Amino acid sequence: MNGLTEAKKLYTERGARMLHERFPEYEGRIAVGLVGRGSQCFGYDDIISRDHDFSNGFCLFLTDEDDAKIGVALSRAYRELVGADETERSALGSSGTGVMRISDFYRQTIGLACAPSAWQDWLYTPSTAFAEAVNGEVFRDDLGQFSRIRNEIANGIPEDVRRKKLAARLIFMAQSGQYNYSRCLGHNEPGAAILALSEFVKNAAECVFLLNRRHAPYYKWLLRAMRELPRLGSLADALEFLLTAENSDDGAKLKAEVIEDICAQIVAELRAQKLSCGSWDYLEPHAFDVQSHIENREIRSLHIMEG
Repeated sequence: MNGLTEAKKLYTERGARMLHERFPEYEGRIAVGLVGRGSQCFGYDDIISRDHDFSNGFCLFLTDEDDAKIGVALSRAYRELVGADETERSALGSSGTGVMRISDFYRQTIGLACAPSAWQDWLYTPSTAFAEAVNGEVFRDDLGQFSRIRNEIANGIPEDVRRKKLAARLIFMAQSGQYNYSRCLGHNEPGAAILALSEFVKNAAECVFLLNRRHAPYYKWLLRAMRELPRLGSLADALEFLLTAENSDDGAKLKAEVIEDICAQIVAELRAQKLSCGSWDYLEPHAFDVQSHIENREIRSLHIMEG
């Protein structure tokens, strides 16, 4: 049983009763779930994950006004419920479980107390931060304030920003995978070739997330989460092959073919979504084509690699 399942079980079997009995006037105003940093919030934790930044519990989200009234009392009641079983916390570890203000959660996660309104915030906030803001599960939110912000972050990326991010991913894929990988091998620079492959894989995976209108998570969960996507999620196996297969002469030749196959499937999806009209095999002209259709002139004028 992973941490997300355990958290829901704990809330259902004990937490809901505690809220009903001790905070009856507020139980319909408290959002409950498990969301945020760490593998347990993505549902990806296992026994190894529990050596750090792990706590067996759930999150209780309050408005600023409700926190001023019951925040301290609710925190005490929560600690009585779950005890102190949190494992060692790393410097950049989980923001934890327990009672927190809605505004504080989003401010700590994406740097804002609400969903972004400016295109600059959508473009320059890391996708990993957005992924952490919308992962996990909300068990109850009668008031709806927490879930409203969550849904705006999950679904609200402006189309011009999505296109700009796609253009940047495509140009990096073209340069690292279609161009530099084989050239690095030709220069007898195998380490540089592996770095080129890594750049290609990371940008290809993030490209697939953008094509699915989803936020890409932290790199160590990138391929696992990609496999759950409806569009091109199956390419995760090919990307993993590029990272793990032998780099012998025959292996390098096969990897170059796999890169081109991945790019061809990306191109097909770009055309299916009417993001690019070209039929080029090389991704660079697709990147410029995608960017050329951005309506916002300020975004359209940014460097092709920016985003």
